[in-house]
Amino acid sequence: MSVEVERKFVCNADTLKTLEEIGVCVGRREFRDQYFDTPEFDLTLRDMWLRKRKACWELKCPTTVNGTDEASGGQSKAAALCSRYREITNLPEIQRRVREVMKDIREDGETEASPSQEDESWLSEINLVCFADFTTVRQSFTLEEKGVQIDLDQADFGYQVGEIEVLVPDGGDVQSALEKIERMAGKLGLTGDQRVDGKMNVYLQRNHPEHHAKLLREHVF
Repeated sequence: MSVEVERKFVCNADTLKTLEEIGVCVGRREFRDQYFDTPEFDLTLRDMWLRKRKACWELKCPTTVNGTDEASGGQSKAAALCSRYREITNLPEIQRRVREVMKDIREDGETEASPSQEDESWLSEINLVCFADFTTVRQSFTLEEKGVQIDLDQADFGYQVGEIEVLVPDGGDVQSALEKIERMAGKLGLTGDQRVDGKMNVYLQRNHPEHHAKLLREHVF
């Protein structure tokens, strides 16, 4: 497992010009993302995001920084502008964690741990359905700052956003990652003290406003 530390930004013409001057484009690719949850939004209301991309599964779970929940106060400006999620890509571990959530929710506690299933029958078994499905064209850049990657995403529902990302080994130095992201944001001339909406935030706001409203009430967004 690793922790993804990420700051999103609006990419205008000046930002793109600077990025092309200081970075190296390492590729352009297109991918389809499908996100799954129960009809009651049991996962996303806990800020857990189950995604399928090119036949690979990933579960993003909220994490803490120095023992403090990301949403709590007292953070530095750099930390407040970044998101942090633990990324789980091992399918049996994903299934185990999702089933734990389902077991905690159900009063009867009768969600048994079934064997790992490589097919998708496990989704219907615990009532998971696809609530978001979109395609993204991504252009990726690397820079001289070791471990930093910048992605420019154009989603098929008409939203474009940039991401400065650092992956930290589980238990690694998140503060160092935040400092790298802050330095890179300075080089790109990024200003502002408000988080920029990610693709999922905008997708739900446009396509599933009731789901989006529930996540706002629970301070997930």
